[in-house]
Amino acid sequence: MTGIAWINAPERPRSRVLVVDDNLDAVHSMAVLMKMMGHDVQFAINGLAALAIAKAFQPDVILLDIGLPDFGGDNIARQLKYAPGFERTRIIAITGLPISEVRERALQAGCEAVYAKPLAPTALEDLLEKSSQGVASRRSSSRPSP
Repeated sequence: MTGIAWINAPERPRSRVLVVDDNLDAVHSMAVLMKMMGHDVQFAINGLAALAIAKAFQPDVILLDIGLPDFGGDNIARQLKYAPGFERTRIIAITGLPISEVRERALQAGCEAVYAKPLAPTALEDLLEKSSQGVASRRSSSRPSP
């Protein structure tokens, strides 16, 4: 599904997404866009809030600014990646820094991919579509057999 089709898209599995970015305009813009795509979205503007919200919200996907000034995104990824309840959470690093400077650090911390900011709406849509497919298969496999 590409372009603007998702605004009137039929019901599909929604991902629970946590957006973490210290830039208030960026975090709000991404949250609104993802809500328009039909996802359940929460956001945090600093690392400590991200940890608390992630534990309460239990997201399927975390879009994580790797260069947070208070508590680096790589530290957040390390804390959440192997925490109980986060085994299947996809952590995606986003950065305004050159990717070559942060890729290795982000991947070693448990992020599965690194994207440059701003993330294009079509790239965001594709990324969340893949997550929605994983959510659907996880939810169907967790249902009891008839």
